[in-house]
Amino acid sequence: MGIIVRILISAVAVYIASRFIPGIRVSGFESALIVAIVLGLLNAFIKPILVILTIPITIVTLGLFLLVINVIMVYLAAYLVSGFSVSNFVAALLFSFVVSIVTWIIDSIVS
Repeated sequence: MGIIVRILISAVAVYIASRFIPGIRVSGFESALIVAIVLGLLNAFIKPILVILTIPITIVTLGLFLLVINVIMVYLAAYLVSGFSVSNFVAALLFSFVVSIVTWIIDSIVS
């Protein structure tokens, strides 16, 4: 599947998650598209570095620290994209769950 289709699927997931989770605000579908691109780039370049740097903490917490890294990625995306805001940790955690699940569902339907 092409990269454009994956970005559009992620943008739809971001938009859906913003409508159901209180504390997440996306100003429109254009912002959702930018958030999807930024999250994709952050997950491709920054997240692997953070995972490697936090291996000891991840081992001690039996992998639960990876959830914190996901929240950090969401906060970093909110910092970089002007039309996207996150109010608290729980909202960011739920947002990462919902985006992952919705992306997986839509991706499985499309492909």
